Amino acid sequence: MRPVADRAVALLRSSHPEPTVAVTVMVTALAVTTGRDLPGVLLVAAAVLTGQLSIGWLNDVLDAERDVAVARTDKPVAAGAISARTVGVATVLAAVACVPLSLASGLLAGVVHLVAVAAGWAYDLGMKSTVLSVLPYVVCFGLLPVFVVLGLPGAPAPPWWLPVAGALLGAGAHFANVLPDLDDDAATGVRGLPHRLGAAGSRAAAAVLLLAATVVLALNAPLPAVATWGVPVLAVVILAAGFRAGRSPGSRAPFRAVLVVAAVAVVLLVASGPALLR
Repeated sequence: MRPVADRAVALLRSSHPEPTVAVTVMVTALAVTTGRDLPGVLLVAAAVLTGQLSIGWLNDVLDAERDVAVARTDKPVAAGAISARTVGVATVLAAVACVPLSLASGLLAGVVHLVAVAAGWAYDLGMKSTVLSVLPYVVCFGLLPVFVVLGLPGAPAPPWWLPVAGALLGAGAHFANVLPDLDDDAATGVRGLPHRLGAAGSRAAAAVLLLAATVVLALNAPLPAVATWGVPVLAVVILAAGFRAGRSPGSRAPFRAVLVVAAVAVVLLVASGPALLR
Protein backbone atom coordinates (compact mmCIF):
# COMPACT_ATOMS: atom_id res chain seq x y z
CA MET A 1 0.00 0.00 0.00
CA ARG A 2 1.32 3.41 -0.92
CA PRO A 3 2.04 5.81 1.93
CA VAL A 4 -0.89 8.04 2.81
CA ALA A 5 1.05 11.16 1.79
CA ASP A 6 1.73 9.75 -1.70
CA ARG A 7 -1.92 8.89 -2.18
CA ALA A 8 -2.98 12.34 -1.01
CA VAL A 9 -0.64 13.99 -3.51
CA ALA A 10 -1.91 11.69 -6.26
CA LEU A 11 -5.50 12.58 -5.36
CA LEU A 12 -4.73 16.29 -5.55
CA ARG A 13 -2.97 15.86 -8.89
CA SER A 14 -6.00 13.98 -10.19
CA SER A 15 -8.24 16.98 -9.51
CA HIS A 16 -6.70 19.03 -12.34
CA PRO A 17 -5.22 21.37 -9.73
CA GLU A 18 -4.22 24.22 -12.05
CA PRO A 19 -7.69 25.06 -13.43
CA THR A 20 -9.31 24.13 -10.12
CA VAL A 21 -7.17 26.61 -8.19
CA ALA A 22 -7.37 29.25 -10.94
CA VAL A 23 -11.18 29.23 -11.06
CA THR A 24 -11.48 29.16 -7.26
CA VAL A 25 -9.08 32.08 -6.82
CA MET A 26 -10.79 34.09 -9.59
CA VAL A 27 -14.29 33.73 -8.13
CA THR A 28 -13.10 34.23 -4.55
CA ALA A 29 -11.27 37.42 -5.57
CA LEU A 30 -14.47 38.66 -7.23
CA ALA A 31 -16.32 37.98 -3.97
CA VAL A 32 -13.75 40.13 -2.15
CA THR A 33 -14.01 43.04 -4.60
CA THR A 34 -17.82 42.98 -4.45
CA GLY A 35 -17.68 43.55 -0.69
CA ARG A 36 -18.59 40.14 0.71
CA ASP A 37 -17.64 39.86 4.40
CA LEU A 38 -15.07 37.29 5.50
CA PRO A 39 -17.57 34.47 6.22
CA GLY A 40 -19.20 35.15 2.84
CA VAL A 41 -15.87 35.08 1.02
CA LEU A 42 -14.92 31.80 2.72
CA LEU A 43 -18.27 30.25 1.79
CA VAL A 44 -17.81 31.26 -1.84
CA ALA A 45 -14.29 29.84 -1.85
CA ALA A 46 -15.41 26.55 -0.29
CA ALA A 47 -18.40 26.16 -2.61
CA VAL A 48 -16.40 26.85 -5.75
CA LEU A 49 -13.47 24.69 -4.63
CA THR A 50 -15.63 21.65 -3.90
CA GLY A 51 -17.51 22.09 -7.16
CA GLN A 52 -14.33 22.35 -9.21
CA LEU A 53 -12.75 19.41 -7.37
CA SER A 54 -15.75 17.25 -8.23
CA ILE A 55 -15.51 18.24 -11.90
CA GLY A 56 -11.77 17.58 -12.07
CA TRP A 57 -11.94 14.23 -10.28
CA LEU A 58 -14.89 13.03 -12.36
CA ASN A 59 -12.95 13.90 -15.50
CA ASP A 60 -9.98 11.76 -14.47
CA VAL A 61 -12.17 8.80 -13.50
CA LEU A 62 -14.01 8.83 -16.82
CA ASP A 63 -10.85 9.41 -18.87
CA ALA A 64 -8.74 6.72 -17.17
CA GLU A 65 -8.95 4.19 -20.00
CA ARG A 66 -8.26 6.80 -22.67
CA ASP A 67 -5.32 8.14 -20.65
CA VAL A 68 -3.85 4.65 -20.41
CA ALA A 69 -4.28 4.19 -24.16
CA VAL A 70 -2.13 7.23 -24.93
CA ALA A 71 0.34 6.59 -22.09
CA ARG A 72 -0.59 9.70 -20.07
CA THR A 73 1.80 9.03 -17.18
CA ASP A 74 1.03 12.52 -15.84
CA LYS A 75 -2.48 11.31 -14.91
CA PRO A 76 -2.39 9.60 -11.49
CA VAL A 77 -5.24 7.15 -12.18
CA ALA A 78 -3.78 6.08 -15.52
CA ALA A 79 -0.32 5.78 -13.98
CA GLY A 80 -1.61 3.60 -11.16
CA ALA A 81 -0.69 6.11 -8.44
CA ILE A 82 -4.27 6.01 -7.12
CA SER A 83 -7.31 3.89 -7.87
CA ALA A 84 -10.29 5.07 -9.88
CA ARG A 85 -12.50 3.96 -6.98
CA THR A 86 -10.73 6.32 -4.56
CA VAL A 87 -11.06 9.23 -6.96
CA GLY A 88 -14.69 8.30 -7.55
CA VAL A 89 -15.42 8.41 -3.82
CA ALA A 90 -13.68 11.80 -3.59
CA THR A 91 -15.84 13.02 -6.49
CA VAL A 92 -19.05 12.11 -4.68
CA LEU A 93 -17.91 13.59 -1.37
CA ALA A 94 -16.91 16.88 -3.03
CA ALA A 95 -20.22 17.06 -4.90
CA VAL A 96 -22.24 16.37 -1.75
CA ALA A 97 -20.30 19.02 0.21
CA CYS A 98 -20.81 21.52 -2.62
CA VAL A 99 -24.60 21.51 -2.17
CA PRO A 100 -24.91 23.02 1.35
CA LEU A 101 -21.86 25.23 0.79
CA SER A 102 -23.51 26.71 -2.32
CA LEU A 103 -26.92 27.15 -0.69
CA ALA A 104 -25.29 28.95 2.25
CA SER A 105 -25.03 32.01 -0.02
CA GLY A 106 -28.81 31.99 -0.51
CA LEU A 107 -31.26 29.72 -2.33
CA LEU A 108 -31.13 31.49 -5.70
CA ALA A 109 -27.35 31.98 -5.61
CA GLY A 110 -26.85 28.37 -4.53
CA VAL A 111 -29.02 26.96 -7.30
CA VAL A 112 -27.14 29.09 -9.86
CA HIS A 113 -23.81 27.71 -8.64
CA LEU A 114 -25.06 24.13 -8.67
CA VAL A 115 -26.21 24.58 -12.27
CA ALA A 116 -22.72 25.85 -13.11
CA VAL A 117 -21.20 22.74 -11.51
CA ALA A 118 -23.71 20.52 -13.31
CA ALA A 119 -22.52 22.05 -16.59
CA GLY A 120 -18.98 20.96 -15.75
CA TRP A 121 -20.23 17.45 -15.02
CA ALA A 122 -22.13 17.42 -18.34
CA TYR A 123 -18.86 18.20 -20.11
CA ASP A 124 -17.14 15.27 -18.37
CA LEU A 125 -20.05 12.90 -19.00
CA GLY A 126 -19.98 13.25 -22.77
CA MET A 127 -20.42 16.77 -24.10
CA LYS A 128 -16.63 17.11 -24.45
CA SER A 129 -16.86 14.77 -27.43
CA THR A 130 -19.59 16.66 -29.27
CA VAL A 131 -19.84 19.78 -31.40
CA LEU A 132 -21.44 21.43 -28.34
CA SER A 133 -18.34 20.93 -26.18
CA VAL A 134 -18.00 24.67 -25.63
CA LEU A 135 -21.51 25.00 -24.16
CA PRO A 136 -20.70 23.74 -20.63
CA TYR A 137 -17.87 26.28 -20.41
CA VAL A 138 -20.23 29.06 -21.53
CA VAL A 139 -22.80 28.09 -18.92
CA CYS A 140 -20.35 27.48 -16.07
CA PHE A 141 -18.23 30.60 -16.51
CA GLY A 142 -21.27 32.72 -17.30
CA LEU A 143 -22.96 31.69 -14.04
CA LEU A 144 -20.01 31.77 -11.63
CA PRO A 145 -19.87 35.59 -11.33
CA VAL A 146 -23.68 35.65 -11.18
CA PHE A 147 -23.45 33.32 -8.16
CA VAL A 148 -21.21 35.85 -6.41
CA VAL A 149 -23.53 38.80 -7.05
CA LEU A 150 -26.72 36.96 -6.10
CA GLY A 151 -25.06 36.03 -2.80
CA LEU A 152 -24.78 39.69 -1.81
CA PRO A 153 -27.32 41.14 0.67
CA GLY A 154 -30.67 41.54 -1.08
CA ALA A 155 -29.61 39.24 -3.94
CA PRO A 156 -29.19 42.10 -6.46
CA ALA A 157 -29.63 41.29 -10.13
CA PRO A 158 -26.26 41.19 -11.93
CA PRO A 159 -25.75 43.57 -14.87
CA TRP A 160 -26.16 41.99 -18.32
CA TRP A 161 -22.50 42.32 -19.20
CA LEU A 162 -21.27 40.20 -16.28
CA PRO A 163 -22.55 36.79 -17.46
CA VAL A 164 -21.75 37.76 -21.05
CA ALA A 165 -18.12 38.47 -20.16
CA GLY A 166 -17.92 35.32 -18.06
CA ALA A 167 -19.35 33.22 -20.89
CA LEU A 168 -16.89 34.69 -23.40
CA LEU A 169 -14.02 34.05 -20.99
CA GLY A 170 -15.16 30.47 -20.47
CA ALA A 171 -15.55 29.77 -24.17
CA GLY A 172 -12.10 31.17 -24.87
CA ALA A 173 -10.66 29.12 -22.03
CA HIS A 174 -12.16 25.97 -23.54
CA PHE A 175 -10.38 26.41 -26.86
CA ALA A 176 -7.11 27.38 -25.16
CA ASN A 177 -7.28 24.56 -22.62
CA VAL A 178 -7.80 21.83 -25.22
CA LEU A 179 -4.96 22.92 -27.50
CA PRO A 180 -2.14 20.95 -25.81
CA ASP A 181 -4.19 17.73 -25.86
CA LEU A 182 -5.64 17.82 -29.40
CA ASP A 183 -3.54 14.93 -30.70
CA ASP A 184 -4.07 12.68 -27.67
CA ASP A 185 -7.80 13.41 -27.68
CA ALA A 186 -8.09 12.65 -31.40
CA ALA A 187 -6.30 9.33 -30.87
CA THR A 188 -8.90 8.27 -28.30
CA GLY A 189 -12.01 9.41 -30.15
CA VAL A 190 -12.69 12.75 -28.47
CA ARG A 191 -14.19 15.03 -31.12
CA GLY A 192 -15.25 18.26 -29.48
CA LEU A 193 -15.61 21.56 -31.29
CA PRO A 194 -11.89 22.48 -30.95
CA HIS A 195 -10.91 19.15 -32.52
CA ARG A 196 -13.20 19.83 -35.46
CA LEU A 197 -11.71 23.29 -35.96
CA GLY A 198 -8.13 22.07 -35.60
CA ALA A 199 -5.22 23.75 -33.85
CA ALA A 200 -5.16 26.90 -35.98
CA GLY A 201 -8.93 27.37 -35.80
CA SER A 202 -8.97 26.78 -32.05
CA ARG A 203 -6.19 29.30 -31.46
CA ALA A 204 -8.08 31.88 -33.50
CA ALA A 205 -11.35 31.13 -31.70
CA ALA A 206 -9.66 31.45 -28.30
CA ALA A 207 -8.08 34.74 -29.31
CA VAL A 208 -11.32 36.27 -30.61
CA LEU A 209 -13.42 35.13 -27.64
CA LEU A 210 -10.90 36.29 -25.03
CA LEU A 211 -10.45 39.61 -26.80
CA ALA A 212 -14.23 40.08 -26.81
CA ALA A 213 -14.33 39.32 -23.06
CA THR A 214 -11.57 41.87 -22.50
CA VAL A 215 -13.47 44.56 -24.42
CA VAL A 216 -16.75 43.91 -22.56
CA LEU A 217 -15.02 44.04 -19.19
CA ALA A 218 -12.85 47.06 -20.00
CA LEU A 219 -15.91 49.05 -21.03
CA ASN A 220 -17.72 48.28 -17.78
CA ALA A 221 -15.06 47.86 -15.09
CA PRO A 222 -14.21 50.97 -13.04
CA LEU A 223 -10.97 51.71 -14.89
CA PRO A 224 -9.21 55.00 -15.61
CA ALA A 225 -10.36 56.44 -18.94
CA VAL A 226 -7.02 55.73 -20.62
CA ALA A 227 -7.27 52.05 -19.65
CA THR A 228 -10.79 51.57 -20.98
CA TRP A 229 -9.49 51.29 -24.54
CA GLY A 230 -5.82 50.95 -23.70
CA VAL A 231 -6.26 47.47 -22.25
CA PRO A 232 -8.09 46.04 -25.29
CA VAL A 233 -5.48 47.59 -27.58
CA LEU A 234 -2.75 45.97 -25.49
CA ALA A 235 -4.56 42.63 -25.83
CA VAL A 236 -4.66 43.03 -29.61
CA VAL A 237 -0.94 43.79 -29.67
CA ILE A 238 -0.16 40.73 -27.53
CA LEU A 239 -2.23 38.47 -29.76
CA ALA A 240 -0.81 39.92 -32.97
CA ALA A 241 2.76 39.47 -31.73
CA GLY A 242 2.05 35.93 -30.56
CA PHE A 243 0.42 34.82 -33.80
CA ARG A 244 3.15 36.46 -35.88
CA ALA A 245 5.83 34.64 -33.89
CA GLY A 246 3.78 31.47 -34.21
CA ARG A 247 4.44 31.18 -37.92
CA SER A 248 7.55 29.18 -37.07
CA PRO A 249 6.93 25.39 -37.03
CA GLY A 250 6.28 24.08 -33.53
CA SER A 251 6.05 27.53 -31.96
CA ARG A 252 3.86 27.84 -28.86
CA ALA A 253 3.84 31.64 -29.06
CA PRO A 254 0.15 31.86 -30.09
CA PHE A 255 -0.87 29.62 -27.20
CA ARG A 256 1.15 31.70 -24.73
CA ALA A 257 -0.33 34.93 -26.14
CA VAL A 258 -3.83 33.54 -25.65
CA LEU A 259 -3.00 32.64 -22.04
CA VAL A 260 -1.71 36.17 -21.37
CA VAL A 261 -4.90 37.72 -22.73
CA ALA A 262 -6.93 35.26 -20.65
CA ALA A 263 -5.05 36.47 -17.56
CA VAL A 264 -5.80 40.09 -18.51
CA ALA A 265 -9.51 39.25 -18.84
CA VAL A 266 -9.51 37.56 -15.42
CA VAL A 267 -7.89 40.62 -13.82
CA LEU A 268 -10.54 42.83 -15.43
CA LEU A 269 -13.30 40.54 -14.18
CA VAL A 270 -12.03 40.79 -10.61
CA ALA A 271 -11.56 44.57 -10.98
CA SER A 272 -15.20 44.90 -12.08
CA GLY A 273 -16.37 44.00 -8.56
CA PRO A 274 -16.95 47.59 -7.36
CA ALA A 275 -19.00 48.32 -10.50
CA LEU A 276 -21.44 45.62 -9.44
CA LEU A 277 -22.29 47.56 -6.29
CA ARG A 278 -23.56 50.65 -8.09
